[in-house]
Amino acid sequence: MKKTLEIIIPIYNEIECLDELMTQLLALRPKVSENISFLFVNDGSVDGSGDVLNQYVGQHSLMKVIHLSRNFGHQFALTAGFDHSDGDYVGVIDADLQDPPEIMLEMLSLMKKESLDIVYAQRIERKGESVFKKCTAHLFYSMIRKFTKIDIPENTGDCRLINKKTLLAFKTLRERHRFIRGLIPWIGFKSKAFQFSRDERYAGQTKYPFFKMLELSMDAMFSFSRAPLKIANVIGFLSVLCGFVLAIYTLLAHFLWKVTVPGYTTIILVILILSGIQLLILGILGEYIGRIFEESKHRPLYIVDVIHDSTLSE
Repeated sequence: MKKTLEIIIPIYNEIECLDELMTQLLALRPKVSENISFLFVNDGSVDGSGDVLNQYVGQHSLMKVIHLSRNFGHQFALTAGFDHSDGDYVGVIDADLQDPPEIMLEMLSLMKKESLDIVYAQRIERKGESVFKKCTAHLFYSMIRKFTKIDIPENTGDCRLINKKTLLAFKTLRERHRFIRGLIPWIGFKSKAFQFSRDERYAGQTKYPFFKMLELSMDAMFSFSRAPLKIANVIGFLSVLCGFVLAIYTLLAHFLWKVTVPGYTTIILVILILSGIQLLILGILGEYIGRIFEESKHRPLYIVDVIHDSTLSE
């Protein structure tokens, strides 16, 4: 019986890319011995992407479209795809064609050749990205590696290929604040990078502007590290230490040197600085407490509206 390579593609308002994406995906099928199936997750698109995907299901074999009830976000759409996957090999690509579909076949070849559990796509060139984007990405990965115990390789995204063993392990991870490119390395199975040059987006606009990337970065930091709490402790200790030093200096100046330290401006500055530090630490604590509150609700990670599954066979 043929093994199956299942490719998950999350979709959110990507109608401009769909025809070219479908052409490149279908071109993969004659090139390998495995059956290749496609699992699209429509994450609440409002540009007609869902209707186009439904047409594809009626025209092509081994294809499934999961329509979520609303836009839950990229990481939840990917989770829905993994949850509904049962392939022997499961890959992830985005619809913008920056990660070309043909690399899935090269990653599959590498996985089988070296008996790997995970192959992740690592960009050696990032075409069309600004210097600011490249610098912030480098800073992000540097901080993640420094402050967490998870080795997340630099210049990797969600594009990767996993085997069934990794898929089953991933399905057990149900936390709400999800950073999938950290969760899969956390599993710890045998992995290796596949290096490639990343293309520019085929069409449309990025769905990960700066503030969404910042939110994803916070999810990564708060989900995989207690470093913010440790930093808050250090800041609090240093604040107390500075307070003691200032108090000792004031007492010595008054009793030994008979000098009264002029202080209205100094007092105001100290109050403002300490108040800012307290608010910062409260914000860090609040972020962790808020995440605990979200997890305690036990709400589903996403809601499926309808599933269209091709009944045609190869």
